[in-house]
Amino acid sequence: MSKIKIIFYLILIFVVYKAFVAIKDFEVGVGDRVAEIEEKAEFEREGEVIGLMMYLGDPLVLKEHLFTESRSKCLELKKIAEESSNAYYECAQVNAVLKGKKIVSIINEIEVFN
Repeated sequence: MSKIKIIFYLILIFVVYKAFVAIKDFEVGVGDRVAEIEEKAEFEREGEVIGLMMYLGDPLVLKEHLFTESRSKCLELKKIAEESSNAYYECAQVNAVLKGKKIVSIINEIEVFN
């Protein structure tokens, strides 16, 4: 092959690679932008998410909750929280009212993770 053909193929491969990366980044970024817009618009919705719950008191009462991205991240945060606090923590899949990526209120617990 001549040097011109080799250069042409390299440029073609580079353009295809850049197009692939641009499309992939666009698809990944859309979800984050939608959540950001929902949060700014104070749009509330119901959904199933994984959350870290903190309970206090003798009859345990839910005091705080935190949205987590995954089960493993929730369990990691639970371990850290239990080392530095006397509260009772649990990770659970919950049906909740969400505002962006924040839990506003818990409707019910679906499954508790250990």
